Amino acid sequence: MKYICSVCGYVYDPEVCDPDNGIDPGTEFEDLPEDWVCPICGVSKDDFEEE
Repeated sequence: MKYICSVCGYVYDPEVCDPDNGIDPGTEFEDLPEDWVCPICGVSKDDFEEE
C-alpha cells in the first residue's frame, strides 16, 4: 500500500522505499522507524495518508 505526504505530495511506495535514507525496498510504511521523515519536506509519518 502506498502512502502520500499531505504536505508536499511525496508518495511512499514500499516497492521503491527510500534508499537514499537507508530504507530498503520492501519496507512497509508501518515498519518505518518512528523517526523517519518525508525525504522531500521533512514532516513525520503522522502527516501521511493511505493512497
